[in-house]
Amino acid sequence: MNQLLFRLAAAGAALLLLPSGCGETSAAEEAHMEYSASDLTFTPVDRDTPIQAVMDNPLFGDYGRLLFPVESGWWSGETLEDLRLTFYSHIDPEATVAVINNLGTRAASGETVFYDIYTAEEKARDPAKADTGLFFFRGEAAAKTAICNAGGAFAYVGAMHDSFPHALALSQRGYNAFALIYRPGAQTACEDLARAIAFLHENAAALHIDMAGYSLWGGSAGARMAAWLGAYGTEAFGEAAWPRPAAVIMQYTGMSEITGNEPPTYSCVGTRDGIASWRVMKQRTARIRAQGTDAEIEIFEGLAHGFGLGTGTVAEGWLDHALSFWERQL
Repeated sequence: MNQLLFRLAAAGAALLLLPSGCGETSAAEEAHMEYSASDLTFTPVDRDTPIQAVMDNPLFGDYGRLLFPVESGWWSGETLEDLRLTFYSHIDPEATVAVINNLGTRAASGETVFYDIYTAEEKARDPAKADTGLFFFRGEAAAKTAICNAGGAFAYVGAMHDSFPHALALSQRGYNAFALIYRPGAQTACEDLARAIAFLHENAAALHIDMAGYSLWGGSAGARMAAWLGAYGTEAFGEAAWPRPAAVIMQYTGMSEITGNEPPTYSCVGTRDGIASWRVMKQRTARIRAQGTDAEIEIFEGLAHGFGLGTGTVAEGWLDHALSFWERQL
């Protein structure tokens, strides 16, 4: 465990690590964890809609502010068309619009689209936990579950490009998908992901989801989170020992660490990524495969860091390849 904490600290230092906190077991049945606004109507947004108007929309209640990074200095833009996120390329305004319209329409119909993972008491003790939670993109009832984790160098959470569109795409393919908003810092981020996994296992029946054979998805720092939880388990981050994922899906992170406990792992990256080396990712994939564990990688010529779904690029379609990889493990 000391080795694990050292690795997390080292990785976080390289990626702007912020102070950590402690994880605790959630009181999963508490009503304050759910947010819905069925008495309000939703007006669809478009590319010209101001970002602040989305965050302030009463349909989204207190969690509207979590749709975009809480941490200042890492993003810019006045409208959805103008959104820019540090480290990311190929941000697609149409995907941003689709995410917000999906969440807004479902919230207006009375559906719960956001879940707290910490209790009010836990958030009072550690106010940073108020900036966490799970956005739910519902697929078919009792379908398998994916948890998506955006990157942001462990300094902020770039969900609007790096996890929300992925979760929406997976839900449109019938899967139940959640996008985690977590606290910055490698250790705290992993604690929040561990709590999210515990929360979903504890509430699978109420949520009408199947957590057997779930998958963890992540880009950049979020990919490290997925890999660490896959290899070390929730028990390494303050939670009970819940089942590990059937597959880990990783985008553009230059992680070389191997523990010998890696789940089946799909990876993808571009050759012009100046942050995550495609060579390092290719070598790690080969090492996982050498252990007898299923692993594959797609390397896209000419793509830079943070291409997300890769719409309109040579990477377009990678999500379906990753989905097929996950399905192969079930």
